[in-house]
Amino acid sequence: MEIEYKSFDLELKNTFTISHGSRDFQPTLIVKITDSGYTGYGEAAATVYYGVTIEKMIASIRSVEPILKENIHLLPEEIWELTFPHLKDNPFAQCALDMAIHDLHGKRNHKPLYELWGLDPEDIPLTNYTIGIDSVENMLRKMQEFPWPLYKIKLGTNEDVKIIQELRKHSDAVFRVDANAAWNVEQALENIEAFKDLNVEFIEQPLHPEDIQGMEVLYKKSRLPLIADESCIIESDVEKCKPYFHGVNVKLTKCAGVTPGKRMIYKARELGMKVMVGCMTESTIGISAIAQLAPLLDYVDMDGPMLLKNDIADGVKIYDEKVHFPDRNGTGAQLLN
Repeated sequence: MEIEYKSFDLELKNTFTISHGSRDFQPTLIVKITDSGYTGYGEAAATVYYGVTIEKMIASIRSVEPILKENIHLLPEEIWELTFPHLKDNPFAQCALDMAIHDLHGKRNHKPLYELWGLDPEDIPLTNYTIGIDSVENMLRKMQEFPWPLYKIKLGTNEDVKIIQELRKHSDAVFRVDANAAWNVEQALENIEAFKDLNVEFIEQPLHPEDIQGMEVLYKKSRLPLIADESCIIESDVEKCKPYFHGVNVKLTKCAGVTPGKRMIYKARELGMKVMVGCMTESTIGISAIAQLAPLLDYVDMDGPMLLKNDIADGVKIYDEKVHFPDRNGTGAQLLN
């Protein structure tokens, strides 16, 4: 078994701003695992506000290389259980590793992951296209540059209602609103009341995760569905979110990979909650893994490569308002260089 690490600075088409900050580049780590003639690829974006760096991820995965070499023949879920005790403080690293091992597993078994899981790739929700916080003029320009029937609009300003009202004048697309925990309960109620007649589908993470009391009030009064993101990080959070949210957004990097991500999806389904999987502006490597799970979802946010100036990989592609799977096994992804 051989393992390689490749880092890239993914250049974005536009400066991307959310309530946590702005960026023009997204650093990302690609993990490449080769064994018995097959190669699996995994990815995790290095995200500053989670304290994640390329160097920390590589160091973490290197610490479990002996475990990998001894157990690479096991199922991905078994390898995850063996490595997680050593990587639990770095879930992004665990995600990149788990994704690569799943890809390798699919290639060894000569099937795409969705087929190994018994899923139908024809039954996939459309991804949204994300518009970051900006001036209304710039937000409109981005929408005009990329016409799409479903936008996720990042908010968290003092002009949020005005922004949606202005954007609505120029588009009939469905809007999803993501506040990234920037509102208080009074702002949320006021904004939602205005949004309910503006073709807004749902509100993602309106309040800070620690504002449980506010979420109790909001859940009872909200006229729109509420989807947890920052409130739903790890597996145990799904059940905790049930009393306060209508659904959860699972992020593979934050929960530590495909293995726990799939379990979270099934748990949410068991609880009667809506399910979404979101991305962290990964390349096609990461998005191709998310796409394998898409038949299980109500909503999906896998627009990472659509936001990039230049992708670094080939695999699952999204165009003509459809998801197109390559004729390859595993996740179907491969590096271009």
